[in-house]
Amino acid sequence: MIPFRLYDSWRHSKVVFEPLVPGHVGMYVCGPTTYAPAHIGHAYSAIAFDTVRRCLEFLGWQVKYVRNVTDIDDKIINRANELGEDPFALSARFTAEYNRDMARFGVHPPSVEPKVTEHISQIIGVISKLIANGLAYDVDGDVFYEVSKFATYGKLSGQTLDDLQEGARISVDERKRAAPDFALWKSAKPGEPSWESPWGKGRPGWHIECSAMTVTHLGETFDIHAGGKDLIFPHHENEIAQSQGADGPDTFAHYWMHNGFLNFEGVKMSKSLGNVFNCEQIAEAVGGEALRFFCVSHHYRSPVDFEVQVVSQAPPVVQFHSLEAADRSLAKFYETLQRIDAFIAQGGDAGEGAVLPEAEKLVPDAHAALADDFNTPVTMAALHAAAQLANRLLDEGKGLDKQVRRRTLARLGKDLRTVGGAIGIFESSPAAYLAERRARLVKLKSIDVALVASKIAERTAARGAKDWKRGDELRAELAALGVALHDGTGGTDWSVQD
Repeated sequence: MIPFRLYDSWRHSKVVFEPLVPGHVGMYVCGPTTYAPAHIGHAYSAIAFDTVRRCLEFLGWQVKYVRNVTDIDDKIINRANELGEDPFALSARFTAEYNRDMARFGVHPPSVEPKVTEHISQIIGVISKLIANGLAYDVDGDVFYEVSKFATYGKLSGQTLDDLQEGARISVDERKRAAPDFALWKSAKPGEPSWESPWGKGRPGWHIECSAMTVTHLGETFDIHAGGKDLIFPHHENEIAQSQGADGPDTFAHYWMHNGFLNFEGVKMSKSLGNVFNCEQIAEAVGGEALRFFCVSHHYRSPVDFEVQVVSQAPPVVQFHSLEAADRSLAKFYETLQRIDAFIAQGGDAGEGAVLPEAEKLVPDAHAALADDFNTPVTMAALHAAAQLANRLLDEGKGLDKQVRRRTLARLGKDLRTVGGAIGIFESSPAAYLAERRARLVKLKSIDVALVASKIAERTAARGAKDWKRGDELRAELAALGVALHDGTGGTDWSVQD
C-alpha cells in the first residue's frame, strides 16, 4: 500500500490522502442521467475516474467504487414523452447502452451502481431530516432547500450567496423564499411517475439523490467524491448543503476530485455547437482503446483539446485527428509487445537472474507518478521509454549476453502490461488488437481483402520464381491501395497504411 497525494477541490491544493479506514478508499462518482446515448464527454469523465480507481488498486489500496445512475429526471420524462416511451423503459435502455459503451473504453463496472428509483425511501428520509433541522420547507407538496440557512454554502465553488446568479438548474419559482433555493421534492404532475411521501405524491429533485445514495452505500462520511468540473456548481455545492445539513458539519466527503473539460479546438463541447460525438461513433472510427489511450495521455484535471474535422454533413463523415494519432501510437505499443512475445517464445524461459538496470525503472517510476495525483502523462512517458528500450534490444541487442537480453525483454513485456493495466491500456492480446484494428481500417478505407490476398499470393509465387521485378511491382500496387507488406519467416503479412 503506497501513500499518495491528490488535488482536493475543497482545499484547492494537493494534499496527502488520509483514509477513514486504513488501506481502504470509499469513492463516489456522479454517473449518467440516462435519457440519450452516451457521448464522448460522458466517456472522458468515466475513463478519468476509472483510471483513478485502477491507480489506487495498483498502489495497493482496496477501493469501494460507487457510481450512480439517474433514472428519473425531467430530461428522462421529457425525452420519453417525445418518443412515446415509458420513462423507466427508456432509462433502462440507455443505462444498458451506457454500460456497454463504457466497457468498450475499458471502464470497469462499479462496485455498486445505485439507481434513484431504488432509493426513494432513503431520499424521503434525508428530506425529512432537513425539514426537521429547519433547512427545508414544504410549499404545496414541493419541498425546497433554504440555501441562506446553510452558512458555508458556496465554499466548494468559491461563491457567496450575493454572487449567485440563477443558473441552468435554478428555476424561477415565486413560491420559493429566495432564488437560489432548490427543489428536494417535486409534487406529482399528470402523467408523470410519482411516489407517496409525507408531502404528497411526487418525485425527487436532482441533487438529493446523491446525498441519499452516498449515505446508503458509503456512510455519512466517506473518502472521495468525484465528478466533472461542470458539476461543482450547483450540483456538488447542493449535495454538501443537503448532506451536512442532515448529518452534521463534519460529515460527507473528505476529498473532492474533478476532471477537466473536454474542448474541441478551444471550444467547450456543446450540443448547440454540433460538436458532441456519441460513443458509438468514436468506437467505430478508432476503437475503444484508442480513446482511452488518448485520455490517459492527459492529466485528469487538465482541459483537453480534441481535434476533429467534419469532412461532410451528408453523409456525415468526421475525422478524429487526435484519436487517429492515439490509435497509431497505441498500435506501435502492441506491435512492440507482439515482437517481445515472439522473441521470448523462440527461446523459452530465460530463468531468474539479472536484467539491464534500465528495465527495472518502469514500475517504480509508475508508482511515483501515480502516487502524485495520478499523473498519467508521466506514466505514459515511462511506458514509451520502456518500449523504446525493448525495440532497441530486439533490433540491436545481439552483442548482449543472450540470457540477460532474454530476461530483460521478458521483464519489459511483463511490466509494460502491468503498468498499462494500471491506467487501462494493453489489456488485449497483441494479435487480437492488431487484427481488430486492421479490420476496422479495412472497413473505413474500403480495402478489398480478397484482392489483397490475391496480389500477395501472386507476389509470393513471383518471388519463389525469383522474379524480383514483378514482386516489387506487386508491392507497389498494394501500397497504392493503402496496404503495407511485412515479410517474415512465417510468410507475408499485411497491414493498412496509416
